Amino acid sequence: MRDSGKTEGTPGLKLVGPKGEVEIDKGAIAAARHIHMHTRDAEKYGLKDKDIVSVKVNGQRGLIFDNVLIRVNDAYALDMHIDIEEGNAAGLKNGDEVEVTVA
Repeated sequence: MRDSGKTEGTPGLKLVGPKGEVEIDKGAIAAARHIHMHTRDAEKYGLKDKDIVSVKVNGQRGLIFDNVLIRVNDAYALDMHIDIEEGNAAGLKNGDEVEVTVA
């Protein structure tokens, strides 16, 4: 488990699929939950790169994700990244809205 972007000393991998293959020499990680934000979004919400927040999911399977890392960059679009098991546990699907609070 590593923070997004922390790939030094990690193994590489080769992915082969119906449209070709991709090989990387490092970067195979299980990324900790994180939110990508453009710098404008970070300014709007009063956050900065490497802040830690909590994320509340409402609904029938609502829960709170703690220790969510904020990653800020001009190239990023606002998007939360969690693993499939976490998403399933909360009943989330692409496009759902969540509430971010400072941890």
